[in-house]
Amino acid sequence: MTNLRKSHPLIKIINHSFIDLPAPSNISAWWNFGSLLGVCLIHQNITGLFLAMHYTANTTTAFSSVTHICRD
Repeated sequence: MTNLRKSHPLIKIINHSFIDLPAPSNISAWWNFGSLLGVCLIHQNITGLFLAMHYTANTTTAFSSVTHICRD
């Protein structure tokens, strides 16, 4: 019986790019740290765009825009 992650074509691509990396073991900790930093950067960009889409400079509607963001 063959391993699914090595036989299925789509899972095989993910396996070769994320799980079985052709990298030396001494840079794996920095590789994981850099990947985590990349995920955090993408998350901050997405949430920043979300907040920028709901921005209002008017003082009378600012509170309602904040409550709208909190409801979403």
